[in-house]
Amino acid sequence: MLDTALIKECSDPSLQPAIVEQFLTAVGSADPLAVTVTIGGRLVLFPKPNTPHEAAAIIREHVGHAVVRVGLTQLPAEVTSADVGRSSIAIVDPCENLRNGTAMFAKVARIVTRWYGYPTNREVLQPMLEDSIFAWMTGRFEGLDIFGAVDPGGPTFFRLDEDAPKTSGVEPEDPVAGSQIQSFDQSAADLGTAGMRIDLTRIGARESSGL
Repeated sequence: MLDTALIKECSDPSLQPAIVEQFLTAVGSADPLAVTVTIGGRLVLFPKPNTPHEAAAIIREHVGHAVVRVGLTQLPAEVTSADVGRSSIAIVDPCENLRNGTAMFAKVARIVTRWYGYPTNREVLQPMLEDSIFAWMTGRFEGLDIFGAVDPGGPTFFRLDEDAPKTSGVEPEDPVAGSQIQSFDQSAADLGTAGMRIDLTRIGARESSGL
């Protein structure tokens, strides 16, 4: 389990800590120097890096012609910077990786939230989270390149605030909104005690079907 203090300090503020923990449990690595390289769906094997410079060398060698995931959040190296060579050491720093990875995942969550129509039903949180995590693992959501897509803004899951679009159906100053925010906060906390229901076999099924 990742240090909760590190999650609080470094993760994107639009994501609740319980959601960050579920995200990391599903897709992350306990090793901040972890580098995963796949080509054509096949895992590339190489000696485990023991220093940030060794991890950076692996990233630079494979980025651009392979799918390279890095660090605690398994952040795609290709989306971190136009100059991956210079940024490759920084993105294996635990706090930096957590900050960038959760910020990217928050964008993914906002895309999924918009697709769901900005729901206010707390029971939808679990499937929204699972769809967001599945999109993170595959890089796609409903045919969209999830990492290259424009951030639509608005709420991240049920984080209702002054930036939430009117289609969320609840005004921030409405007392009902406050009670819903509280219930959604509790829903996020409850996720920490419930196992993820994501069927990872869907990845292979979708990829083999061309979706």
